[in-house]
Amino acid sequence: MAYDVVVVGSGPGGYSAAVRAGQYGLKTALIERQVRLGGTCLLVGCIPTKSLLHSADVWEYFQNPGAQGVECKDVRLNYARILEKKNRIVTKHSKGIEFLMRKNKVDVIKGTARLLGGGRIEVTSDQGTQTVESKNIILATGSEARMLPGLEPDNDLILTNIQILDLTAIPATLGIIGAGAVGVEFASIFSRFGSKVTVLEMLPRVVPVEDEEISKELEKSFKKAGIRVETGARAENITRNANSVSLDVALASGQTEKMEFAKLLVAVGRKPNTENCGLENTSAQLDRGFVKVNEFQETNEPGLFAIGDIVAGTPQLAHVATAEGMVAVGHIAGKNVRPINKNRIPGCTYTDPGIGSVGFTEAQARAQGRNVKVGKFPFVGNSKATILDKHEGFVKVVADEKLGEILGVHIIGPEAYELIAEAVTAMEAEATVDTLMSTIHAHPTLYEALGEAFNNVYGLAINI
Repeated sequence: MAYDVVVVGSGPGGYSAAVRAGQYGLKTALIERQVRLGGTCLLVGCIPTKSLLHSADVWEYFQNPGAQGVECKDVRLNYARILEKKNRIVTKHSKGIEFLMRKNKVDVIKGTARLLGGGRIEVTSDQGTQTVESKNIILATGSEARMLPGLEPDNDLILTNIQILDLTAIPATLGIIGAGAVGVEFASIFSRFGSKVTVLEMLPRVVPVEDEEISKELEKSFKKAGIRVETGARAENITRNANSVSLDVALASGQTEKMEFAKLLVAVGRKPNTENCGLENTSAQLDRGFVKVNEFQETNEPGLFAIGDIVAGTPQLAHVATAEGMVAVGHIAGKNVRPINKNRIPGCTYTDPGIGSVGFTEAQARAQGRNVKVGKFPFVGNSKATILDKHEGFVKVVADEKLGEILGVHIIGPEAYELIAEAVTAMEAEATVDTLMSTIHAHPTLYEALGEAFNNVYGLAINI
C-alpha cells in the first residue's frame, strides 16, 4: 500500500508527526516494532521516571509531616503500589496514543522497519514480511542507553534506565555512573526512598550541560541530602558478585577507592538507533551514528526525513523530537513552517531541587564575546517557596549588557521545570529584560522569582 507519509517509530516525535500528518489530510502510516505505542519516553523513560519522582516528593513530605501541621502514625512506603501507579499511567497514555491514531486515520503497522531506498520500507513481523511505499518517510527511531565497554545490563545487578524502573524493592545501596539528567534523577528518586546513593561522574561537575552555578547548587543540595557525589571520577574493574557489584573508583584526588553496591545504574548517555534500519540503502549522511538533516529535517535522500534522538546536533529530548516532527510534516504538507531555534530549547531535570534552563549559559555567552549582565534571585526571598518549605536554589538571568536581550535563563529550585516556560516564551517573542521587569507577576507565586531576577539584572530586585 502506498502512503503520503510513513513514520517509523511511535515515540513523542513519531506519534505527534503521524497525528499532524493525519490532521493535514495526508494518508499516513505509523510503524512500530514494540508491542505498545509510545517509545522510550512513555514506556521506559520520561513518564515512568516522573511518576516515581512525584511519589518520592509525596513520600518526602510524610518523612517530616509535623512541619506541615500534620500528624501521621505508622506511615510506610509501599513500593509495589508505587510501581502499580507508574505502570497504570504508562498503560493509560499508550492506549491514548492508539486512540489518537484511530481518530486521525493513521494506519498502525506492527513490525521492524528497514529502509530499502526509493521510498520503500520492508516491515518484518511475526506475520511475515511486507513492503510499504511512501512519498515521504520520517525516521523517528529514537535512542537507547549506552553501556560502558565490556559491560552488559541484566535484570539484577547492572542496570540501565529500563531495568531500574522494574526493581521490585528499594536497594540498600545504589551506585550511579553518570551525572547527566538520567543519573541525577534516579539519584533523587532512590535517595528519598531510602537508598544510600553514590553518584560518580567523570567530568568536573554534575549536570555538565547546565550553567556552572546550577551544577554547584545541585551538588551542594545532593550532599546535604546524603547523596555522595564524586566528580572527576573514573569507574574501573566493575565486577558482578553474588549479590552486589564491586568496582574500583579513581577519584579526583588521585586516590583509588574500592566501592560496592547492591545495584549499579549505568547512565552514561544514549546512542542513536540507526543501526540495521537500512540507511545504507539511502544517500542519507551520518555523523557518529547520528543523521544529518537540513533546517526542515530533510536528509540527503529525497523524501527521507529524520527527527528526534537520531538527529545530529540537537539535544535528545522528547519535546525536541515533537517540534522537529511538526517542522518535517509541515514542510511535507507545503505549510509555512519555522525551523526550530536551538537556542530556544528548554532543558528540564526533575530532581529535588528541580532544574530548568534555556539559552546560553553565562560562560557560553562570554565565550561569544558578549558583554553580559547577570541577575540572580534566591528562592529564600520568595514567599511561596517559604510556604512550600522549598528554599534551595535561585533564578539566574544572563542578558546582553547594552541591549537588554535575554541570552539565557537558568533556574534551580521548586518547580523549576515549570517556571522555565516564562523564559522560553519571552525569548521566543524576543522580549527584553525591560519587558519582563514591567510584566506583572502574581503574588504569592514561585514565578515571582523570575520577575525579581530580571529586575536584578539592573540591581533592582526588591526582596533581597
